Amino acid sequence: MALLQIAEPGLSAAPHQHRLSVGIDLGTTNSLVATVRNGISTVLKDIQGSALLPSVVRYAADGGVQVGHSAQVVQSDDPHNTIVSVKRFMGRGLKDVGDVSNLPYRFVEATASASGQSTGMLQLRTVAGIKSPVEVSAEILKVLRERAELSLGGELVGAVITVPAYFDDAQRQATKDAAKIAGLNVLRLLNEPTAAAIAYGLDNAAEGVYAVFDLGGGTFDISILKLSKGVFEVLATNGDSALGGDDFDHRIYCWILEKSGLSPLGAHDTRLLLTLSRTAKEQLTNNVQTQITAVLSGGELVDMLLTREAFYEMSQNLVARTLQATRRALRDANLTVQDIKGVVMVGGSTRMPQVQQAVGELFDQIPLNNLDPDKVVALGASIQANVLAGNRSADDWLLLDVTPLSLGIETMGGLVEKIIPRNSTIPNARAQEFTTYKDGQTAMSIHVLQGERELVSDCRSLAKFELRGIPAMVAGSARIRVTFQVDADGLLSVSAREMGSGTEASIEVKPSYGLNNEDITRMLQESSKHARDDMLARALREQQTEAGQLLEAVTNALDQDGDALLDAATQARIRHSADALRATLEGNDQQAIKRAIEALNQETTEFAQRRMDHSVTHALAGHKLSELEG
Repeated sequence: MALLQIAEPGLSAAPHQHRLSVGIDLGTTNSLVATVRNGISTVLKDIQGSALLPSVVRYAADGGVQVGHSAQVVQSDDPHNTIVSVKRFMGRGLKDVGDVSNLPYRFVEATASASGQSTGMLQLRTVAGIKSPVEVSAEILKVLRERAELSLGGELVGAVITVPAYFDDAQRQATKDAAKIAGLNVLRLLNEPTAAAIAYGLDNAAEGVYAVFDLGGGTFDISILKLSKGVFEVLATNGDSALGGDDFDHRIYCWILEKSGLSPLGAHDTRLLLTLSRTAKEQLTNNVQTQITAVLSGGELVDMLLTREAFYEMSQNLVARTLQATRRALRDANLTVQDIKGVVMVGGSTRMPQVQQAVGELFDQIPLNNLDPDKVVALGASIQANVLAGNRSADDWLLLDVTPLSLGIETMGGLVEKIIPRNSTIPNARAQEFTTYKDGQTAMSIHVLQGERELVSDCRSLAKFELRGIPAMVAGSARIRVTFQVDADGLLSVSAREMGSGTEASIEVKPSYGLNNEDITRMLQESSKHARDDMLARALREQQTEAGQLLEAVTNALDQDGDALLDAATQARIRHSADALRATLEGNDQQAIKRAIEALNQETTEFAQRRMDHSVTHALAGHKLSELEG
C-alpha cells in the first residue's frame, strides 16, 4: 500500500477537466517548458529538480544522443560532436553565419533532398552522420516534451513555441519543422518579447506602453507593446537574430588569444576557452574581477585576470548595437523614451551590469527585473497555450502581434515591391495588382522576398512559383492580383490570380532554408527506428519520477508523524529502504528502481494505515454521533 497525499474535501485537482498544453522557450543557451496549473503558470522541472535544460546535444558513434547537462559537461572533450547554440544556425546557410573559423564544428555545404532540391541550410558532420540544425533542435524539444508528459501525466494537446521577434520566415519554418520531428503539435509560434509581455502584464496587471528588451544567448529583440485592459498590442519590433550572449563570450575569447599571444587553436582548445569565457562573463555579473585559468592540449598555460572594466570596454560596441535597434523600434512606433512606462528585461544576458546600466540610462529609469529573465518567456508562452488549448476563454485578453520584416515580390529591374510592410499586425492579408510586361505574355513568375532593402539581391528569397494560362493580351492589359496571407505564426502563403479569366496559382511558402516534406518524412522515419530505445528511456524516466514522488511522500510522512506513530527500529527500516531506493536512482536500471519502489511501499504499508487511522480519529475527536449523522 503506497503512502497517499491527503487533500481537504473539494480541493483536489480534476485533471480530466484540463487539456494538457505547454509553452516552450527554445533558447540558444538554455531551454524551458512551462504549463498552467490551477490558473498559475509554472515552469516544469526535471527529475533532478532543474528547470533549465542546457541547449546542448551530443552525438555518439553508437547512435546514442545526450541532451542537456550530461552533454554540457563533455562539450570541451568532444567538441566536434557536441552542438551548442544551435539556434543561431536555424534556417541559415554558411554565408549567413559568416566567419566560422572559431567554431569547433565540421560544417557541410547544403545537401540536395531526394527530389534534387537543395535545402540551403548548413549541415553539421558528426560521428552519427550529418545533422541539420533542425534535427539537433528536435532532440532538445523531444526532451522537453517527455518532461512535460511525465510531469503532467498525459499526452499533450499541443505547445506554443517561442521564437525571437526578428526571426525571419525561414527561421520560423525551421522551428516548426523541429517541433514536428519532436512529436509536438504546434498551437502557435509566439514572439519571445510578446510572451514576456503576457507573463509580465498578466502577473502585474500592467497598463501603458512598455519596452521589452530581450537579450538571449544568440539573439536580440526589442519590442514596443501597448498593454490596455487585456489587449497586448505590439507597436513595433526590431533587433538582430545574430547578436547575443555568445558574442560577449567571443569577445573575451579573442581577448585571451590577443593577451596570451596564442596562435589559432584546435577544436578542443577553442571550445575549452569559449566555455571559460562564458563562465568569466557570468562571474563578472557579481564580481569586479575574475581569474581565467586553463592548460591547453599543447601544454600552454593560460592564467589571466579579467576585470569588469576591461570587459565593459571590449563589449561596449555590442551593447551599442542593442541601443541602436532600440532607438529604431521607438522611431517606428512614433514614440520617445519619455512615452515608455517601463522596460521589461528578458533573457539571461540582460543580467550583465553594463547592459542594465545602458538600458537604464537610455530610458532614464530602472529596468524591471521582478520576473526571472530566464523563465518569463516560457511562462508567457504557457499562458497563451492554455488559451489555445481551450482551458481559458480567449475573450479574457487579446494578442495583437506584428511581422518583423517586410514581404513583397520582385518586379522588373530587380526591384522589390513591398506588399506587407514590417510591423504590420498579424494575422494579415493584403493584395496588390500587377500586369504583364510584354505583348502576348501568357505566364508570370512570382518571386517572393523578405527584407527592407529595395533590390532583390539585398533581400532574402523565400519562394518562386509561376502563374500560367494568362490570356494573350497587349502588355499592361492583364490584371493579376497577388495576395499575401501571414498567419498567427508569422508564416506566409501567396496566391496570384488573373482577374479576367480566373486563372490562379498559389504556394505555401517553404523557404529555401526550410526543410521540404521529404526531409521531414526521412527524419520522422529515422526517429521511428529508435522508437524502442525511446520507449525504454521513457519507462526509465517514469520509474525515476515515481521514485522521486514516493521518496518525497515518505520523507514528509516521517517528519510529520514518524516519532508519534513508529518506534525507532521501524523508522530505521523505512529510512534504510528509502536510502536503497535513492541509490538505485543513480543508475539506469529500470527494474532495480521498480523493485526498490515495491520494497519501500511494502515497508511503509503499516505506517500508511496508522496515519490514516490517526487522521480519522483526529477528525472525529470532540464530535457526537448525532452531529455526524446530521
